[in-house]
Amino acid sequence: MGTPALAAALLVTPAFGPVRAQEAAPAGAASADDILNIPADVQLMTRADPNKRRATARVNGTIITGTDVDHRVALILAANQSSQISPEEEQRLRLQVLRNLIDETLQIQEAELQEIPVTPEEVDQTYNQLATERFGRTIEGMTTYLTSIGSSPASLKRQIQGELAWDRLLRRNVEPFVNVSQEEVGESYERIQANKGTDEYRIGEIFLAANSTNRAEKAQQAAQIMEQLRGGGSFIAYARQYSQASTAAVGGDLGWIQLAQLQNPQLEQAARELTPGQLVGPVEIPGGFSILYLIDKRQVGMADPRDAVVSLKQIAIDFAPGTSQEEAQRRAAAFAEGVAAIRGCGEADAAAVKLGAEIVTNDDITVRSLPEALQGTLLNLNVGESTPPFGSLEDGVRVLMLCGRDDPQVASGPSRDQLMRQMEDERVNRRAQRYLRDLRRDAVVEYN
Repeated sequence: MGTPALAAALLVTPAFGPVRAQEAAPAGAASADDILNIPADVQLMTRADPNKRRATARVNGTIITGTDVDHRVALILAANQSSQISPEEEQRLRLQVLRNLIDETLQIQEAELQEIPVTPEEVDQTYNQLATERFGRTIEGMTTYLTSIGSSPASLKRQIQGELAWDRLLRRNVEPFVNVSQEEVGESYERIQANKGTDEYRIGEIFLAANSTNRAEKAQQAAQIMEQLRGGGSFIAYARQYSQASTAAVGGDLGWIQLAQLQNPQLEQAARELTPGQLVGPVEIPGGFSILYLIDKRQVGMADPRDAVVSLKQIAIDFAPGTSQEEAQRRAAAFAEGVAAIRGCGEADAAAVKLGAEIVTNDDITVRSLPEALQGTLLNLNVGESTPPFGSLEDGVRVLMLCGRDDPQVASGPSRDQLMRQMEDERVNRRAQRYLRDLRRDAVVEYN
């Protein structure tokens, strides 16, 4: 296994919505007041202490407190840039967070039982690396940030500990027993070679298992997740948080596949109609509901123009605070006219000075890494030509000038070694899910 996905609540944008809110009592049913004769004016004989850490669950004797849940929820809301959610969504999120904390506790306990615990020093090292490399903060700054959003370093460190513990367990107890034969790899390799030129899809999946008892509930969960994704939620985060497929640990990513590998005609048809960046679902299939996200599409064994490596000059002007829309439009028009008069990249630097613009050069950019809206435009440019101006009053206006392009070579497809690793990872993921199910089954969990 590779380096574990560190602190998913902060690295990606999660979402909420997998558990249905409690239903109202059916018409004609007796209320609690009728049955229990509860007075309308309830006066509690004791007051709750806000500083008391009230247990939410006890997992094999380890307590998960309401504060633990609060801090993890705060991490997710901050990563999702959501300060206000409905009470129903908050309740669903809290239930899912509690489940995740129970799983983390089981993973940490199992690592300790197997005598491969994660040390505080290892957790601190990963936490410090996350703070400085991912968030560009000092350790003190990271603490201040987490406290400001209603969370804590302890909450993030607990998640790191769980992920490191699980990675360690899989390395010892699962990976050594996963075998992929050379014959299997050879068959897969020959199949790929025979399929050169056919379409291949990189698909993300979120799968919610359902049966006849909970079908309606799971359908509602899937619809809620779909709504959040369409509103801008992170697919990777939703998959990691809620998917019950083995791909949840990798953000739902199935990798590059042919549609027949989905092994379901409904999913095949739904995926075939997608373009990169589109979602479809929930699609009801045997065993539950699926949501699919088309990450990318290519032809097997064929060069993809988007893999071209280009040399670009970015020429940009900014607008001072207080600039009116009219003045910005006037300056943008003059800028566009000036850029259009530049005769190739050799004149770009001097022309930028005359235009009062800044210029930045980068000689090693793949077209694929640029925003989708610019990819097609750049691929149609000749060397020395520029994109149309783009930007806003807040961000300024800029163009990209193409100064060179190295077209990609014909793709040879994955090597036998790459196929071997991919097949091994798939089997490890499947066994990991069974391992976690066994831990849940044998656990003693008491809910408060």
